[in-house]
Amino acid sequence: METVVTEVRKKPILSGLLMLFLFAMILANLGGNMYGPLMPLYLKDLKANIGQIGLFFTLSQIIPLLLQILGGWISDSLGRLRAIAIGSVVGIFVFIPLILAPTWQWLLLGEGLGAVTRSLVGPSFDAFIAEHSDEHNRARVFGVTQAIFMIVSVVGPPVGGWLAGAYGFKFMLLIAAVLYILATVIRVGMAREAAKGPQTHPGKLSVDSLKSNLGAMFGMVMAGGVITWILITDGVRDVSFALSMNLFPVYMEDIGKLSILQIGWMNGIFGLFMMLSTIPGGWLADKKGERVGIASGFALVSLSLFMLVMVPAGNVVMYIAGWSLAGVGVGLLTPAYQSLISKAVPANLRGTAFGLFSTSLGVVSLPAPFIGGQLWQRVSPQFPFMITAAVAMLSVIPVLMKFKLPEKKQEIISEAVA
Repeated sequence: METVVTEVRKKPILSGLLMLFLFAMILANLGGNMYGPLMPLYLKDLKANIGQIGLFFTLSQIIPLLLQILGGWISDSLGRLRAIAIGSVVGIFVFIPLILAPTWQWLLLGEGLGAVTRSLVGPSFDAFIAEHSDEHNRARVFGVTQAIFMIVSVVGPPVGGWLAGAYGFKFMLLIAAVLYILATVIRVGMAREAAKGPQTHPGKLSVDSLKSNLGAMFGMVMAGGVITWILITDGVRDVSFALSMNLFPVYMEDIGKLSILQIGWMNGIFGLFMMLSTIPGGWLADKKGERVGIASGFALVSLSLFMLVMVPAGNVVMYIAGWSLAGVGVGLLTPAYQSLISKAVPANLRGTAFGLFSTSLGVVSLPAPFIGGQLWQRVSPQFPFMITAAVAMLSVIPVLMKFKLPEKKQEIISEAVA
């Protein structure tokens, strides 16, 4: 055992393959982060009101709701790189309706195509990283990869805000499309190389295979263990965050009196502090357990939201402080969540599991953005954000009490670390 662990520890945290994989992910998501955080403002630019913005994000969740678990199953069956390559090719077509849209309703077509892409790429991303790490340092590997990946959240929103402010949303989207096409070329090349190796003969996409994967996941969900509680807390979190977070750019512009460029910078600051905290977050999860990192992250996110909705209009310094705190919170809980899910399910079900636990895709969260828009209009602009903050703080309780791996699993991990 000692020799095996020593050999594992001598290996670099990230392999060359994982680095190339991350480079392609950064290129693709740099474009996505140029326009994603500003999408509510693009909708507003296309004459959508607050209620319609909430309705847009509700409708845009319908297709992901149907596809996310299917995307995870395809990843489990065909292989991670194949699924990502297929999703990337579909993703190129996302930019056509985004760039050419004459009204906000046309953006729904782009979101529909984007949902197909995300359903294939998202679960495969986390599963691929899990397969290129060991249990004793998995949270740290997730932390390092997230820290590198967060370059997109630091650079993307400010660049997107600058391009949109100076040249318009459509020009900014065109630049994002060019970056995405470059990423797709790399991903397709990686999938073709993978086809020459162990993945030459992938599994078959069959009804029996789908039923088997879904049946196994349903059994784990109904067992009352850690998977059950992850699903419950994830669902509650999805509902609360979907109520408000899609409206935050509009809140910062209308209530906070920030410019588009400043809003882009706020998202960049959030990404920077998330990037700085994911590696310590991974270390904390490996040393003290995933539930400590997740609980700490929820508490900090809750405090940051309370702070952000109380900031006086035009107070840029306080907005920077609030978004920095939110970035640290998400940086702590993200690698811990990813590590816990990857350890709690068998390797052949990781794609399906990550698809199931992807954020904002549960049935119960589907109407949440529309409800959030109505709460903004009928109660106050601050009210949806206060609900989100309260739920995030209350989530700490079930996380500390229920996010525990089975004893045998804990012993295996302890032996690897010892």
